[in-house]
Formats: sequence, C-alpha cells, structure tokens
Amino acid sequence: MLVNTLFFSSLLISRAQSVSLNQYNEIWTSPSKNSSESMPCGGGDIGLNVWVENGELLFYVARSGTFDHNNTLLKLGRVRLKLSPNPFESGDTFKQELVLNKGHIEITGARSGFSAQITVWVDVFRPVIHVDVTASKVVKTEASFESWRHVDRVTKGRENNANSYKWAPQGEVKTLKDEIRFNNDALVFYHRNGPERSAFDVTVQQQGLDSVKNQLFNPLTNLTFGGLLSGSGLKPAGTYQGKYLDTEFQGWKLVSQTAARKHELVLHLHTAQAASVEEWKKRLEVVKKEAVSSAKTAQQRTQTWWNDFWARSFIYVETAPNSPEWQVARNYQLFRYMLGCNAFGTYPTKFNGGLFTYDPSLIDSSMRFTPDFRNWGGGIHTAQNQRLVYWPMLKTGDWELMKPQFDFYRNSLKTAELRTVVYWQHKGASFTEQIENFGLPNSAEYGWKRPAGYDKGMEYNAWLEYEWDTVLEFCLMMLETERYAGKDISGDIPFIESCLTFFNEHYQYLAKKRGSKAFDGENKLILYPGSAAETYKMTYNASSTIAALRTVLTRLLDLPDSYLTSEKRTFWQQMLNRIPPLSFRSFDGHPTIAPAKLWERINNVETPQLYPVFPWGIYGIGKPGLDTALNTYRFDRDALKFRSHIGWKQDNIFAARLGLTDEAARLTLLKLGNSGRRFPAFWGPGFDWTPDHNWGGSGQIGLQEMLLQADGKKIYLFPAWPKNWDVHVKLHAPYNTTVEAVLKNGKLESLTVIPESRRKDIVNMLK
Repeated sequence: MLVNTLFFSSLLISRAQSVSLNQYNEIWTSPSKNSSESMPCGGGDIGLNVWVENGELLFYVARSGTFDHNNTLLKLGRVRLKLSPNPFESGDTFKQELVLNKGHIEITGARSGFSAQITVWVDVFRPVIHVDVTASKVVKTEASFESWRHVDRVTKGRENNANSYKWAPQGEVKTLKDEIRFNNDALVFYHRNGPERSAFDVTVQQQGLDSVKNQLFNPLTNLTFGGLLSGSGLKPAGTYQGKYLDTEFQGWKLVSQTAARKHELVLHLHTAQAASVEEWKKRLEVVKKEAVSSAKTAQQRTQTWWNDFWARSFIYVETAPNSPEWQVARNYQLFRYMLGCNAFGTYPTKFNGGLFTYDPSLIDSSMRFTPDFRNWGGGIHTAQNQRLVYWPMLKTGDWELMKPQFDFYRNSLKTAELRTVVYWQHKGASFTEQIENFGLPNSAEYGWKRPAGYDKGMEYNAWLEYEWDTVLEFCLMMLETERYAGKDISGDIPFIESCLTFFNEHYQYLAKKRGSKAFDGENKLILYPGSAAETYKMTYNASSTIAALRTVLTRLLDLPDSYLTSEKRTFWQQMLNRIPPLSFRSFDGHPTIAPAKLWERINNVETPQLYPVFPWGIYGIGKPGLDTALNTYRFDRDALKFRSHIGWKQDNIFAARLGLTDEAARLTLLKLGNSGRRFPAFWGPGFDWTPDHNWGGSGQIGLQEMLLQADGKKIYLFPAWPKNWDVHVKLHAPYNTTVEAVLKNGKLESLTVIPESRRKDIVNMLK
C-alpha cells in the first residue's frame, strides 16, 4: 500500500511538473518567412533549425564535431519536405509547437477538412533524425536534400571569420565540395578531409612545433561526416538547382511512389576519423541497422531521457503568461533545451551559435554568405565565452552535459604541455585564450606579422597576450563536479595540477629572466606580465588571476586524502602560501577591489575586478569583505561604465552574488527577456553571433544565483530574489543535495531538501 501511495504521489508530481513545463512550450500559429524564424530541435549531439515556409517543411542539420580542413564547423545540409495534397499551403489552421517534455516539434495544418501532422524528433542515443507524417487522408511526400557544397567554394574577406584563418588567410581558402549521390532508394552524402594541408598543419608550422607534430592532438585528418537519407516508399526522382536567400544549391529529390496516410523520413548520420571512405560507409550501415528495428523503442527512450532531464531541475515563475517575469523563466527553459541537444557531443556547445546558426544575412545584411557561416570561428573555442555556457550546468544537475567541454581540455593536455616544454623548457600546461579544437592558439590571433625574436609561446595580440588563466575556471568546474555530484575526478587531477604547475613555474621563469630573484620581497609569486581578462593589460598581480589560483588551490587541497599524497598536499599548500594578496583602490573614499596592482592600458570592457565575486567566490553573502565588493560594484568607475546585460556581460551575476535584489532583477529581466527574434531564446549577436549562447548562459547563472547560493555547507535560499516573484524551483547544491521550494505571496510554502539531513544547512534569506 505504501509503495502504491508513493508511486501515485510520484506520478502526480511528474504530471504537475509536466503541466508547469508545458506552459513554456513555444507555439507558433503561422508559418515562417525564412530561416531566421526557425525553431530549434535536437538531441544527443544533433541540432536542427526547423521552419515551414511557403507550405514546405525545411530544416538545417548540424552535428557536433563536423569540421572541415579549414576548421569551419559545417552544417550537413538542408532537408525539404512537401506533401501532396498540401494542408500547410494557404491552410485554414497552422500550428508549430516545440514540445519540451518530449524534446520534439509537432507541426499541424488543415485545409478544407483535410489535416496532417508532422513530428520532427532526434534520437538522443543514436545519430538518427526522424520525420513522421500522419494525414487524415492519403498523401504523397516529396523529400529533398539540398546542399550548397555541391561545388568547391572560395571564401574571401569576412567569410573567413567562420574558419581558422579569419582576417589573415595565407593564400586562397576554399571550402571543398561534398560527395552526394543516390544509392538504390536512398541518398548518401559525406564530406571528407583528405590530404589537403589543414588548419592544423598551418598552425603547427607557424608556431614552430614541427618537431613535436606527431605527438600533438589532430582531430582534422581523415575526418569524414555525412549521412544517409531514406524513407518509406521513397524513390530517387532526380536533381534540381535553386537559390535560397544568398546561396545557390543543388537538390536531390526522393518521391513516394504511392499515396498513404503515414510516411516516415529517416536521416542516419555518422562522423569519424576513418582510414577510408569505405570504412566510414560500413559504419554508417551499422548505424542504420541498429536504428531500423527500434524506431518506436528509440522514441520512447528519447522521451524518457527528456522527461528525466526536465525533472532534474527547473525554475517556474508563477505569474501571468507573457509577463516579463514569465518570459525570464520560459526563456531559461528554452535555452536549457538548446544545451540539452548536445548532451553527448564530441565537442562542447559553441558559444557562437551552438548547433542552431542560420543564414547570416538575416543577422547582418552585409554578410551574404552560406549557412555554414558563424562569426568567431568554427573550431575555435574562446574560453572566456565557453565558461559561461557550462557554469550553469552544476546547479541544473546536468553534469553529463559538461563532459564534452572537459574532454576538449583533456584531449589538448599533452599539446599544452608540449608547448611549454618547447618554448620555455619547464613543466605545466599553457592554455591560451582563443584556442583551436586541437589545443593551439588560433593562427590569426597568434599573429603572422611578429617581431623578430618575439617569444614563440606568446600570442602577438593586444587583447590576448599573457591571458592564461581562463582554463582555471574549467579546473574549478571539474572540482565542483566532485563536490556537487560526488563524481570520482581522479582522472582530472593530473590536468588540474598541470595547469597550476604552469603558473608556478612560468612566473618564476619570467622573474628570473628579469633579475636574480624568483619571488618578491614577501616570498610571493610575481604575476607579471599578466592580464585581467582581455581588459586590463600588462598587469602586475591581476586580481582575477590571484583569485583563480587561490580558489582552485584551496579546492584542490580540500579534496579527500585519496586524491593527493602528503607530498603533493605539502607542495600545493606551499604554492597557495605564495599567491600574492589582492590589491585595492578607492573611489570617493570607498575602498574597492582593484583590477590589479598595476596595469598599462585598458583594452576591452570586462570587469575582472569583480571576478573575486564570480566565479571565484572569495567575496559574497556571509563572507568577509562584502562591503568592499559592494563598493566595487557601486563605485568603481570602470565597472559602472562597462555595465550592461548584452552578450557575455555578467553584471547580473555579480548583482545576485552580492545580494542586490533589485539590481539583479533589473538586469535579469533584460538579459533573459525575449530576444526580439521569433524564437525568443535566439539572443544576439551581442559581441559574438546569433544565437548567442554565452548570453543565455550568463542569464541562466544569474537567475540561479538569485535563487540559491552555496558557501561551504551553507545553502542560501532566495539570496537576491524579489518577494513578489512567485516561483517553484528545483536546483542542485554541493554534496549531492537538491533543493525544491515553492514561494508564494512572499512566503515559503514548501521546501523539500534531499537528503533531509541537509535541511539544517538552509538559510532562508527572505525571512
């Protein structure tokens, strides 16, 4: 009886959550004008932009890790589906809905008593895309695969911002054509990186690393990606030419031979560094065979995965639909869905569009390029931006989604260590800003026109020089997965230690090049030259770097003894003791955190003087020096001048961490408000591109921090939450803890803490 009662209670909770989540389903009641009015759909590591235009269903297909030899992140192509007779063409009714709890899109149309529904879904566990058609009477289907890479294309000027060459190509840059052909009743297409000189080869030679080239991580050689398009009763029906917006394409058509009430279109994908095309094709056939007999089971498993995803955490603001506060919660959910579409990617979700970019002229009319374009590179992963995509996953409990980002660094560890040995002959992993998917600095940012004798390990770049410390945020994320989820991070300790070793050895190395002493008069490391983000340059003891080293070392030393030998613990404690203190300055008599002890110039518009608040957590609610951190937010003239909600700006997070409720709410309403595009979470371009994923990530972090903050064992509930915002929230906290709370009319109506023993650690800040 007790079991049945618990089951029934669980079922009710699940249904209640479903009802709450369903209010955030994105619903459109008219077709779209073009791809800028597309809706995201995906799963596993696949992203689709789905829209209906002129009575036809279209979607772009993107997948994690599809890099060509120029390191452009290529889309696989575009699919077009048309029904005959067609209920979507000048129909009486139309509805397109992103059904969040099922992870799919449903499109329904009706005309003159005839109706049809199309369901588009992606298998979370296999690289397979399904399009299911159900009609009220028999119809024929016409499915086409369209590619703008049916010929080689030379890329010039700003179009090279999509690849690794950016503004500094060394000769002609060409996107090579795909191989596309009918194969019996299906269509096979693929892109293969052949013997051409790749961005990897060019970068290795530029940076003087040919002597260790065979030891470096190279993800581009022989990379082959593509798929197989087929459908029930479909037969090849020839090719055609066309132009969509700015880009000419060729289409390959499959047409159903008989009319039926149900049709299924399936797209099987495969990506691998294959020794040959034949090997790749064999594996693609395996993908098809594994999927064919299990479509129904796959859909059930996929929907179960999405249900579990949404049950793990949520933020439901209980207010009138479409109010600004409601939009914040809805867009938080929609952005989390987009991140969930790359749960199992070979590579992390990219800050500059993720898997959901579309035709660039619809973002910037001067960029009349192909749908493969995104600004700020395809294989380039800018750590300052990527970090904001991945920090919120700790509190959502989406730890499995963090693996692709961690793997990015794990794969590049040896490369980073070899850089250090070759250039400076000491130990430690040197990770720069703007690194490629193979771990080296981007060639354009590294600089082709370098002064003779300039340090080969350095980027000759006013923004990026001496910026090493962003990797430490990912070190802390790794450490936090141990604290939040109880994960065994033994495999990541060598990575974290190598990153710390670089700072310990490199700044002693630099000091000894300038003089006879490795430390200052207080026996502290001299962090010069350094950089406080990209903003304060040529710094002496940047506060962001000091806070990073102090926090990562402290968390490393907090680990159980099983992670560190006594010798290692003594060594890292010694390094922690050698980290210099933070510096301060005053504005109108108000003491504030300084960006550094000294700096030479200001180059960007970040606020690293508040990084000791976030991400490093040295200052905050209930911690010493809160007044000084508040002064920094309120009175630092640079901080005030740089304040914004746009893009990667994190003032909303600072405000929340400091308990500034009104300010956090103001900035969050701006940050997570509707994007101004048809899909409300397609923010951007901001400083980057659309959809701007570090805009969404920083918005997520800020909203979470308004609701829940953790300091050691303490959990602060509603530390910067407006009392008049009713909310039902479930978030994760350190030590395998989940907190679910309902706030209504300014009062805490219910609180569930798992495990119950952690309830004593909750501090309700609204009391």
